[in-house]
Amino acid sequence: MFPQPSGVQNNILDRGFKNIRVNGQITGFRVLVKSSYYRGIYVPLIDSIEVEVDGEKFGPGQVQCGFNGKNYEQSELEKLDTVRWQWGEPATLTVRKPGGLKPGWHNVTITSKERISYMPTIPTVRRYSAKLALVR
Repeated sequence: MFPQPSGVQNNILDRGFKNIRVNGQITGFRVLVKSSYYRGIYVPLIDSIEVEVDGEKFGPGQVQCGFNGKNYEQSELEKLDTVRWQWGEPATLTVRKPGGLKPGWHNVTITSKERISYMPTIPTVRRYSAKLALVR
């Protein structure tokens, strides 16, 4: 595990941070994030997840979410009423970025807008940041 700067949350995992190859081409990158909501959350209550790397922002249309080994477009989440993002289990965020990221250290911020089960009309914004090393 790479050392994190003081005050940085551990919701973004350093393992799994890598470029993604499809048919020999780098099509983007992947990062793992754990939910901080102690009860877990049904994925239709996730309004959006955005990823920012070194100041470059990737919106919901560029970020796929993976839960329990299956990947979904964010536009599909509202229909998945039986899929949960459990507390402590990482979601896999796959970001479309042709060419991916260069090896080295990157500042990563993930922002999620979620509605918790007992107040589903009021979104909660959660922001996690970390400095991660992309090895290859």
